[in-house]
Amino acid sequence: MRSYNVAVVGAAGLVGHKILEVLAERGFPVGGLTLMATARSAGQTAEFQGRKVTIQEAQPELFDRVDLVFFAATGAASQNLAPEAVRRGAVVIDKSATFRMTEGVPLVVPEVNQEALDGHRGIIASPNCSTIQMVLVLAPLHRARPLKRVVVSTYQAVSGTGREAVEELDAQTRDLLAGRPATANVYPHQIAFNILPHIDKFTPDGDTLEEIKMIQETRKIMSLPDLPITATTARVPTRVGHAESVNVELAGPLAPEEARAILSAAPGVTVVDDPSANLYPLPIEAAGRDDTLVGRIRRDQSVPHGLNLWVVSDNLRKGAATNAVQIAETLVARKLL
Repeated sequence: MRSYNVAVVGAAGLVGHKILEVLAERGFPVGGLTLMATARSAGQTAEFQGRKVTIQEAQPELFDRVDLVFFAATGAASQNLAPEAVRRGAVVIDKSATFRMTEGVPLVVPEVNQEALDGHRGIIASPNCSTIQMVLVLAPLHRARPLKRVVVSTYQAVSGTGREAVEELDAQTRDLLAGRPATANVYPHQIAFNILPHIDKFTPDGDTLEEIKMIQETRKIMSLPDLPITATTARVPTRVGHAESVNVELAGPLAPEEARAILSAAPGVTVVDDPSANLYPLPIEAAGRDDTLVGRIRRDQSVPHGLNLWVVSDNLRKGAATNAVQIAETLVARKLL
């Protein structure tokens, strides 16, 4: 099998580290490896397959002779450097929101729309973590009974913000349990023992950018530009694992039992749904797994053809690193890299 020279931009962050971990776990054929980050992180090391690799400051010339670049950094880094990497011959898989809604850029969850990779122009976008887990569940249901409307509320872990947010949650928890006041720097309010209905910036209409991402990205991935969908996203004091309450209205009847059977057969999805035994998806159970868990599958009695579902996934793995690596694997399998 051919090997590929791989670069990771943002290698010092949580997602960058997780990409290296997943590449090794899944045996992706890495030949050369170049790790990049900001000047602040240059000189640090990251481990890959038992060896330490030094992180360099991201510069255009480092993309020479690189086949594949994972961007797990800021949107500004993707905006400035991803086109340069493509000009120098690399294929880019970008985890930021920079190119997701750009015309001609595939936005891909391989289990749902890998065919969108055909004819790519060098940059491929990986969706928002909360979008990925939702479309994994929506797509097989839609194939069985077309979607009429989707309502989603999310409960998102602090690791979605980054390492500093995880450290702040830990510090606030220690302080509050010790009777000391909590200090908030990453978020506008204390996150420990709290819930913030605020992810990303607010728009003049009162939605947040995270909510808009979920709406627009779902429509693009599923090729349903007019799908009625509304979202409310919240940050909760868990370290890893995004949870979602998803309500769907379908074009025809679909019994919960049939929905369970459909989702049990769907790639990347595991049904955990036995409330009588207190079995339902939990963030602590999803952590470290690549599959998305779904349960609490039941009728919505308020509409003729409605279902309620509870969906949980590891936001650092399937929501970020694993989906990006699966895109790379799919590029190889489809002879597009």
